[in-house]
Amino acid sequence: MEKLVLDHIAVLAASLAEATSHAERTLGQPLSPGGTHARFGTHNQLIALAPDLYLEAIAVDPSAPDPQDARWFGLDSFSGPARLDKWICRVADMDAALAVFPMAGRPVSLERGALRWRIAVPEDGALPFDGVFPALIQWQSPVPPGKALTASGLTLERLTVTHPEIEALEALLAPHLDAPLVRFASGARAALAAQVKRPDGIVTLT
Repeated sequence: MEKLVLDHIAVLAASLAEATSHAERTLGQPLSPGGTHARFGTHNQLIALAPDLYLEAIAVDPSAPDPQDARWFGLDSFSGPARLDKWICRVADMDAALAVFPMAGRPVSLERGALRWRIAVPEDGALPFDGVFPALIQWQSPVPPGKALTASGLTLERLTVTHPEIEALEALLAPHLDAPLVRFASGARAALAAQVKRPDGIVTLT
């Protein structure tokens, strides 16, 4: 049975500066330069989160040409303030995972520097359950970012996924989810909240 393992979380915004600032204000640590994703016309910055996880701030790259297809993470239709908006789960076999979760999208092969990966992206870029269905990623690099980034002193304690139809989402994912830090909660709207332990206490990133 294909397992989904929490890989990283993502803060989205109208600009990378906004996404980065939003994360840094809560985490109290600077993010590091990531890079660009020519395939989707985006760019990002990163920070490590124990245990072997990370956070990325990601936004449309205004200097990049428009991609041929819809941008990943629903960035073409993103609006409002910067926020924690996506969670990404690692799978060992993307084709097997998509046989179970065809709604996750189609596999796209990407690379940036020494990193190689496949990620599932829906045709319109929008993930199911109003965007809180996890994006699926299969790393093809021997050392993914979660293990390669310099330790930040930050630890992800819990990720809460909220949705009006949370029972349906949990029932869909639970048999395959190997992510003890993830909790599901019913709420009026789709949302994510990450409890992060800093050296001076626990903060909540939304």
